[in-house]
Amino acid sequence: MTPSWAAELLDLLLPAGCVACGGWIGRAPELVCSTCRTRLRPAPWPRCRRCHHPRGTGRPEAEGCLHCEGWPNELRAARYAYALEPPASDLVHALKYEGWRELAGFMAGRMSRLLRGPAGSAPADRRRIVVPVPTTPGRLRARGYNQADLLAERLARSTGLPCRRPLRRLEGATSQTSLSPLERRENVRGAFRLLSSGARALAGAHVVLVDDVLTTGATASEVAVTLSSAGVSSVTLVAFARALPDPTRAAA
Repeated sequence: MTPSWAAELLDLLLPAGCVACGGWIGRAPELVCSTCRTRLRPAPWPRCRRCHHPRGTGRPEAEGCLHCEGWPNELRAARYAYALEPPASDLVHALKYEGWRELAGFMAGRMSRLLRGPAGSAPADRRRIVVPVPTTPGRLRARGYNQADLLAERLARSTGLPCRRPLRRLEGATSQTSLSPLERRENVRGAFRLLSSGARALAGAHVVLVDDVLTTGATASEVAVTLSSAGVSSVTLVAFARALPDPTRAAA
C-alpha cells in the first residue's frame, strides 16, 4: 500500500474534524473548515481610530473613546482581526488551552492583514519589530508553550519582520479572565521586566506587540510602558480577536 493510499484510508476511518465546529475536513492543514472561515466576523464599523472599538454613535471622528482613553501614549494603536465570538473564540480556546499549536499559522495569517494599513506601518524612519506578550513561567510549564509567542513567530515569518523576545513576565499575577477593567490594570502593574540581552535592539523601533486576545488593553498598556524604558518609539498591539459587548444583551 502506497503512502497516499494509506493516508486516504486513515482519513476514511478517522476523519479529521474542524477545530471550531467538529465538521469533517479531511486533511486540511489549517484545521478550520470553509464554513467556519466564512463565519469569522470582523467588528462593525465605524470604529475608534486608535483602538478600533466599534462606535455606537456612527461618528468615527467623535472625540473621546472610553475604551482607550486610559491607555498610555506609548500604546499608539490596537488592531484585531475578529470579534471574540464563535468560531473565533473556539480557535482562541483551542490554541491556548487544547494544544492545537498548528492553528497559529492560520490565525497569524489573518492577523498579518492588519499590518498593511497605516496603523500597522511604522512611523517615518522607524523600523518594525515583532514582540510577543510573554506569559508567566508557571503557565509556560503547564501548557508547554506561549500562544502569543507562536502567533508572533508565524506573523514575523509571513511579513519578513524580525521577532524579538525582550521581556519576561513575573510569576504571581492571577488570570485576567474574570477581573474587572480596574482589577486587570492593577493585576498586571509591574508584571513585566526587560531582559538586558534583548533590550538593546529595541531602541528607536516601532514594536508590533502580538497577543491572541484584546480585552481592555491593560496588559498591552503595561507592556508598552515597560518597552518604552528601552527606547521604543511606539507600540501597536495586534491580536487575533477582541472581546466586545454582546449587542443582544445591550438591546435587552
